[in-house]
Amino acid sequence: MVLATPNPILRGEKIDSNIELPTIDLMGETKKVCKEIVKACEEFGFFKVINHGVPVDVISKMEEESLSFFSKSEAQKKQAGPANPYGYGSKTIGFNGDMGEVEYILLNTNPNTIALYSNTISNNNPTKFRCAVNWYIEAVKRLACEILDLMANGLSVSDTNFFSRLIKDSDNDSLFRLNHYPNTKDMDTSSPTPPPPMDVAHYKVGFGEHSDPQILTLLRSNDVGGLQISLEDKVWVPVPPDPFAFWVNVGDVLQALTNGRFLSVRHRALVTNNNNNNKTRMSMAYFAAPPLNAWVSAPKEVVTHEKPRLYRPFTWAEYKRTTYSLRLGDSRLNLFKSNT
Repeated sequence: MVLATPNPILRGEKIDSNIELPTIDLMGETKKVCKEIVKACEEFGFFKVINHGVPVDVISKMEEESLSFFSKSEAQKKQAGPANPYGYGSKTIGFNGDMGEVEYILLNTNPNTIALYSNTISNNNPTKFRCAVNWYIEAVKRLACEILDLMANGLSVSDTNFFSRLIKDSDNDSLFRLNHYPNTKDMDTSSPTPPPPMDVAHYKVGFGEHSDPQILTLLRSNDVGGLQISLEDKVWVPVPPDPFAFWVNVGDVLQALTNGRFLSVRHRALVTNNNNNNKTRMSMAYFAAPPLNAWVSAPKEVVTHEKPRLYRPFTWAEYKRTTYSLRLGDSRLNLFKSNT
């Protein structure tokens, strides 16, 4: 859920649109689904889920509220900010000088926090906004728990609620974020030949390269692209938009909980001046996190003689504090590696 300062996009960057990203049908046979999820998390740290069970009307109501807010004038939107850390923010991300071509609403998923901020985010009908957010969070939290249980099953963890219990806790520190990426207005359009899809020379970084510090992220966007994930060999893979599916990001905490078997995916979002229409990218992200005092320590099933404990036990509060003390594109997990 964090942003790095957007460096200029270089023509020399490797972009590969031919890599097929994993799609997992949650209606499939459980054993097969568990195996596919583990493989996707080990190879990409990222996958798409279909037949996810989140009701269409819950998604559409949340999207409607998001569109309504971001369609307001700048002065009206600023009444819901500045984000400190919750509320409305634009361009300035966090407290360490990180920037992005993005505007957003950030909320803690605690219903009391949502009720408090609903009054400034939607002063015309705060109840409608609050209900849309609560319904959406309830649905995606349920989906996140299902996916985490399938992960535990696939890793042969005897307690299949080992991961999901952390976000089921009423004191969980999960976040919800609505993102809007306005089209850029100052790109070079002098070339007589339109650039090929995702020609990075014609794009700006809207959401800088980073990994999410939490357990996992459930991301849903409209039908405008821009998201990319980074592979280990620094190849960027464009993620095709699919408004009917959810993308799952492995976060830093899940990498630690799986003793490094799952990869915390680095990703970014690009912004362009869409010449075909004025539609802009909008996304909703649920960041599943444990309570602040929860210990992050891999279960015994993923710690072996051949693969000893990679990270020392730490609390989410400690990791979160470290995360926000760094430039947010920095590697953080290396600071928590075990000395044994």
